Amino acid sequence: MRISLFGLGYVGAVTAACLADRGYRVIGVDVSRDKVESLKAGRSPIVEEEIGDIVSRAATAGNLSALTDANQAIESTDVSLVCVGTPSKANGDLDLQYVTRVCEEIGVAIGRKSSRHTVIIRSTVLPGTTQSVIQPILEKVSGKKAGRDFGLCFNPEFLREGSSVRDFYAPPFTIVGVIDPLDAEVVREIYGWLDCEFVVCDIPTAEMLKYINNSYHGIKVAFANEVGRLCGALGIDSHPVMDIFCKDTKQNLSAYYLKPGYAFGGSCLPKDLRAILYKAKTVDVSLDTFQAALDSNRKQMDLGLKLVVAAGSKKVGLLGLSFKAGTDDLRESPLVFLTEQLLGRGYKLKIFDSNVSLSKLVGANKAYIEKEIPHIGDLLCDSMEQVIQESDTIIIGNPDKRFGEILPSIPANKTVIDLVRIAPDRSGVSAKYVGIGW
Repeated sequence: MRISLFGLGYVGAVTAACLADRGYRVIGVDVSRDKVESLKAGRSPIVEEEIGDIVSRAATAGNLSALTDANQAIESTDVSLVCVGTPSKANGDLDLQYVTRVCEEIGVAIGRKSSRHTVIIRSTVLPGTTQSVIQPILEKVSGKKAGRDFGLCFNPEFLREGSSVRDFYAPPFTIVGVIDPLDAEVVREIYGWLDCEFVVCDIPTAEMLKYINNSYHGIKVAFANEVGRLCGALGIDSHPVMDIFCKDTKQNLSAYYLKPGYAFGGSCLPKDLRAILYKAKTVDVSLDTFQAALDSNRKQMDLGLKLVVAAGSKKVGLLGLSFKAGTDDLRESPLVFLTEQLLGRGYKLKIFDSNVSLSKLVGANKAYIEKEIPHIGDLLCDSMEQVIQESDTIIIGNPDKRFGEILPSIPANKTVIDLVRIAPDRSGVSAKYVGIGW
């Protein structure tokens, strides 16, 4: 396969060199003559561990060359990788001038070719950019149609400066967003030899994934630094704390808790976040990330209420009241909050939760619910069927598997608001379905 690669910054240079070292014929393209001449001479245009030897080896083998002429590069190749930078504007938005300029050049060259050419966007762009900005430019300039006359994919990179060569050879996965699934096979031909999962999805999903990855890494750094600030103020060495924290791969460093849904609740998380924030104040430490978690959680509860209000009916049924399935713990359940808000707005509410029985509630759990919903006995129903029959809007509040089983039987004239994504495959569901984030 012959590849033209646009943009010889650290992502482009590493990608070009590693692919050429693998045996692909790669032509690097850049407006900088210094970078082009450096690569042609077998010298790396960037400083990065191992990259110098790889560039020299690939250039000596005749697999790596460089040009400033985009048209010549595309005429000589089958695939173009776009790796140019997308710096920030003053307002925080992305500056796409380099991407659009390159795509105009690529479009002109594609228009002159009789063979099918595939364009793979590797530059970091916001969700929607490839199909709303890049695709129209390529189609207009080339006079051809994406997905029919030329291929268009989005293939995000996950390379860290300082370790990008190691990251290139050992990625967490290869992801490609496509218009035509057949174009994924072009990307598979380039990266299929890597020892990782190959994931095909739509283009906006792939674009979003890149931003979610980087945002999460930023949040992790902020979280760890706030732990350090608080520990330092309390005379505790933060490194042993975090070393032990990272040993937990069941909850702390895992996929647990990382599914969009309704707000968190229960007797631990809200209480302990408030307590540690109070403790931080006593030693004049600001924990903005911790506070943001509580603020964001409240907004998620507000969103749940807005979805119910938007459904338009005052007759509402709630399947699930405890903050998670398989427990009767109602303390600080976001569903109790939702119930209070709906009752205060005059909604006629029916509730079913097989784990919640007034006769069995004891201790702090009983005291909490008697304070928050003193007349809950009038709202509880004996069956899911009763709730569905007497309600126009049905809220699925926790992931009790029985709620998913009954979902297909809910009549088409009712609205289901799913706060937990009880049924990922909604085939067979006739009721109007509303998710909270999907």
